[in-house]
Amino acid sequence: MAQSAMEYLMTYGWAILIIAVVLGALFGLGFFNSANLAPKVSAGACQVYRPQGPGTTSFINLEGTCNNELPQYVAQFNGASSYIGTGTGGMPVGSAARSVFAWVYTNATPQMERQIFDYGTATSANDIEFEDGYSYLALKTYSSQCFCNGPQIQMSAGAWHFVGFTYASGASAITVYLDSKSSVLTSGTGPLHTVQGYADIGSFVFPGGFWSGKVADVQVYNTSLTASEIAALYNEGIGGVPVLPQNLVGWWPLNGNANDYSGNLNNGAASNVIYTGSWTSGYSAP
Repeated sequence: MAQSAMEYLMTYGWAILIIAVVLGALFGLGFFNSANLAPKVSAGACQVYRPQGPGTTSFINLEGTCNNELPQYVAQFNGASSYIGTGTGGMPVGSAARSVFAWVYTNATPQMERQIFDYGTATSANDIEFEDGYSYLALKTYSSQCFCNGPQIQMSAGAWHFVGFTYASGASAITVYLDSKSSVLTSGTGPLHTVQGYADIGSFVFPGGFWSGKVADVQVYNTSLTASEIAALYNEGIGGVPVLPQNLVGWWPLNGNANDYSGNLNNGAASNVIYTGSWTSGYSAP
């Protein structure tokens, strides 16, 4: 019996080893990731239609393939010079309400602030940024107005996360979201104020503080979304469509380009950004 077993191993051992190596390589490439097998849509497959022009809300609706299918591509940032400058039409200013959400993947826990979305002016004391700094999520302004007094939510590297914040008009607190978790952060300097200026994905408005990793489905609203609306947006996944099109200011799926599909014409211009189709590793649908 033992001799027969040895003969079997001698005969088929190399074949078994080769099969094991091939399977391991396919697994490492994400071949068995269910996200790779899911339907994917091209850029602009779903967009907001505003029949009366940018900034209007009458008869607004979603058009196209708006069933939360995965994107073909996402934006990849190199952490040194990549960013997307976008239009700013309709961006909330002063102490107006706002919400910003995106799906992000960070390559490594940064030891400095790295921006996901930022708008305002480089010299103003009223610029706002949403960041992954020192492995936790926070929101700051250039007036040293740090909304970071509260439970800090850790964000792990090497995986996709749903991140964002909501701010109610005139409030002295924001709520930061990471996947299905939230944290209320406060500031000691009163309500948030922001001036009109520039807007960047993956960088300060300088630019600087470059994001290292990937970003997809950036959505900006001129209202403070409710917890149930945010949960609905999260559960849609990385191909999610806006939950309140009438309050949508900008929508950049980053599915192969930096165009704004909110109907507000806030198209972006990318610098040193790659649109990659190899992005599904580390992504699990909610």
